[in-house]
Amino acid sequence: MDRTVERGLDRGLDRGLDRAEFTSVVAEGASVDLLTETYQAHYRSLLGLAALLLDDTASCEDVVQEAFIRVHAARRRVREPEKTLAYLRQTVVNLSRSTLRRRIMGLRLLPKPMPDMASAEEGAYDALERDQLLKAMRGLQRRQREVLVMRYFADMTEAQVAESLGISIGSVKAYGSRGLAALRITMDSGPES
Repeated sequence: MDRTVERGLDRGLDRGLDRAEFTSVVAEGASVDLLTETYQAHYRSLLGLAALLLDDTASCEDVVQEAFIRVHAARRRVREPEKTLAYLRQTVVNLSRSTLRRRIMGLRLLPKPMPDMASAEEGAYDALERDQLLKAMRGLQRRQREVLVMRYFADMTEAQVAESLGISIGSVKAYGSRGLAALRITMDSGPES
């Protein structure tokens, strides 16, 4: 006999219950027959509930099956058999949440895919182009360089640049336009010898 049942039996006998009365009290809760009937009557609706929370049929079926297993294992604690379906629904919701949490953690732990690697020639060309751009940027007027760096490298809006530099939005547009034109001319002329 299970220790919990033995302790309960001792307490029940201490309260004046005879063995038959105590056994009927312990047998209360969700019976296996009630659970079987609930399974037959509500399996599809519980599957539908899981489908609203999860995205694949296999996971939904696993969650609903696990819910029935857990409620079956805890059926003696279900004091009001009419609440068996409510317990099952709550268990389906909780298991669905757990499934989603595990998926999210799994996705976070996946290694990030490597970007396409450039060939050595492309890498060298990119380095030359970057060096040429930096040299061209240094040749711009100070305000043009500041506006272009803030707009295109810091990804700021024209209003943010204007506020940061203490100039009007029109001035930001003008400095940006002139700076881009000067960069195009320098970059199109190619590397200087």
